[in-house]
Amino acid sequence: MATAKNQETINLIDIFSEFKDFKRIDKQTFINVLEDSFRNVIAKMYGTDANYDVIINPDKGDLEIYRNRLVMEDDDVANPETQISLSEARETDPEIEVGEDFTDKVDMQSFGRRMILNLRQTLASKILELQKENLYLKYSEMMGQVVTGELYQVWKKEMLLLDEEGNEMYLPKQNQIPTDYYRKGEMVRAVVVQVDNKNQNPKIILSRTSPLFLQRLFEQEVPEVKEGLIAIKKIARIPGERAKVAVETFDERIDPVGACVGVKGARIHGIVRELRNENIDVINYTPNINLYIQRALAPAKISSMEIDEEAKAAKVYLQPDEVSLAIGKGGYNIKLASMLTGYEIDVYREMSEQDLDDIYLDEFNDEIDQWVLDAFKAIGLDTAKDVLAMSKEELLAKTDLEEETIDEVLRILSAEFEND
Repeated sequence: MATAKNQETINLIDIFSEFKDFKRIDKQTFINVLEDSFRNVIAKMYGTDANYDVIINPDKGDLEIYRNRLVMEDDDVANPETQISLSEARETDPEIEVGEDFTDKVDMQSFGRRMILNLRQTLASKILELQKENLYLKYSEMMGQVVTGELYQVWKKEMLLLDEEGNEMYLPKQNQIPTDYYRKGEMVRAVVVQVDNKNQNPKIILSRTSPLFLQRLFEQEVPEVKEGLIAIKKIARIPGERAKVAVETFDERIDPVGACVGVKGARIHGIVRELRNENIDVINYTPNINLYIQRALAPAKISSMEIDEEAKAAKVYLQPDEVSLAIGKGGYNIKLASMLTGYEIDVYREMSEQDLDDIYLDEFNDEIDQWVLDAFKAIGLDTAKDVLAMSKEELLAKTDLEEETIDEVLRILSAEFEND
């Protein structure tokens, strides 16, 4: 084998310096990309790259290209790209014979300016593809993890965040806490909930409203949760308003609720601040559904309960002054209790002897639309006498119902007792 030695070595550091800061691409992968890019150019120039060797020295940043051709008799050369005449080969190696391989170095300058430009474009395109693939793989492995990004831009439907490497992450409006407010340049924490790769363009979707975000915050703030000593069984959230978290432990020495709250609320306060003062109730989980519902409806105290396990429904009876506590402001408490337990919970006022002649509002659903009755129940009025005991002005203010609707309801309810 003979080798021409009068060619200059190609220095990759000088030629491809713009690619020296590529992200998350290891050295061997980059070398493979380089080789493939050069082979593409060679194939375009000479019709094939099969008889070419591309040798890259990763330590020095040098690259050499060699062409291998078969030595033929002078009159038998059919393809100058794969064959060389004996007389031409002997100009370099006087001892070479027909049938041997002749190897010479390819001068980079022979590629021409256009091909060099094509090489750069090919290389840039392949590196971009690798970056996108690595970005997709990186964040696919980070699904469910909390990440921090710098707010770069705010649009009507989403916010654009940049991670520490400058990669784009998106926080849609529906995944933001209603009271969230950030300025450009501020750091935002959220959980990775989705990684799309449509048309090989990764899009990382974050969320601050997901129950998983709250769970991850507990894992960060409460060592016992992170270590698995306390398990989070279920989370129910109305983002920015209120959340209920059911926890349990198999270590009798640990108070799971106390550990999550911390001394004087030290642990829970950090989470509450991150969630824009979202009120968080931590309760002990139990497989006993009666007890579980009681705990979920705290701070209300339940007098009695009827459970329909097949229908996943519960009727809960309370003293009159406990009804509003069970429902909670805006109906959040009973809604979260239902979400947490998986049972549809209906709250009823326990009737005293003097109220035995009262009538539950649901019994009027043949005369009054159910959505109207639900509006009264949402503010803790379960019976006809509850409604009649409140002034018309209070009913208008608390239910947001039309005056005509309230007048009609009062007429129907009053008529029921007049008939008695």
